[in-house]
Amino acid sequence: MTLRILSVQVGRPAPVQIGAKAVTSGIDKRPVPGRVPLGELGLGGDHVLDTRHHGGPDQAVYLYTAPDYDRWAEELGERPAPGTFGENVLLGGLESAEVGIGTQLDFGDARLEVTAARIPCATLAAHMGDPAFAKRFAALRRPGLYARVLRPGTLGEGDAVTVSAAPEGAPTVGEVFDLWFARRRDPERLRALLAYPLAARLRDDIEGWLKEG
Repeated sequence: MTLRILSVQVGRPAPVQIGAKAVTSGIDKRPVPGRVPLGELGLGGDHVLDTRHHGGPDQAVYLYTAPDYDRWAEELGERPAPGTFGENVLLGGLESAEVGIGTQLDFGDARLEVTAARIPCATLAAHMGDPAFAKRFAALRRPGLYARVLRPGTLGEGDAVTVSAAPEGAPTVGEVFDLWFARRRDPERLRALLAYPLAARLRDDIEGWLKEG
């Protein structure tokens, strides 16, 4: 399967008001022209401030998709601009919840591997100006894709993207997203998920859920 990059975004540190607390975040991502370097920790010029929950080698790049934004256009009454949800790359195809963990994306000389779903947080809600937005994001089930960089390179708007299927039996991004909000989790399925190339934070969460029983 081949699709294209619609836009590439990076974020600069900017203040975000979360309730009574002011924090500095890189969630406000804006499109950049030309070729953008891609390294092990993400795009050149991008800033990740909350390194406890975001960024790192296993969540180096956050991607969103045009079909997911189409659904948000229905929900919000207008189409969100590229970068609205803090994504680095907007793809012209795929529905993120249906993509398998371990799916590989080739952008010319660069390669990514899908590792996790984006989980909504208070920073996203504050960025959207809606205290209830995390719940809306969860309910719509359009999480977007976190990915690790398997091969550094460069990328830019208009690049063709070749999609290689996930390993057989891999969970979808939607499945791992749903685990966050599940009242019950099947221990056997959780153990099976550990065989796939999950992001380190997601792996730690699954191991924690198993210990909880």
